[in-house]
Amino acid sequence: MSPLLALVLLVAIVLVATVVGVLLRRGDGRARTVRAGALTPDQLALPPSAFGERATIVQFSTELCAKCPATRRLLAGIAGGRDGVVHVDVDLTHRPDLAQRFHVLQTPTTLMLDEHGVPRARIAGAPARSTVADELDRIEGTIHA
Repeated sequence: MSPLLALVLLVAIVLVATVVGVLLRRGDGRARTVRAGALTPDQLALPPSAFGERATIVQFSTELCAKCPATRRLLAGIAGGRDGVVHVDVDLTHRPDLAQRFHVLQTPTTLMLDEHGVPRARIAGAPARSTVADELDRIEGTIHA
């Protein structure tokens, strides 16, 4: 292989890898609408009182996740500032069955549930405060409509 061809191939590989990385990062931390059946606390191995009256924020994390502690503080703070909203942290290190069931490919992953336990949004990666607040407003608006 000629040095020029090797250089062209190397540049092409770096370019493709960069484009793929940028595309993957674009979706990180953004909320996507979810259409799924309702969840119950027992499906997540939680007590019946674990879900909120108006909404529930379910965070899937692992012990070795670098972004999970900050996400946990953020979500707990948001839930604590709203009546009827509860934050639940599910550690997938001890529950790999849940990772497979809910198709969790990265942590943190957040599910936003309405008052009936129906997932309304899913956020892969560390969410922004405004994203979580907007989704909760949307969920609460749906609940009261």
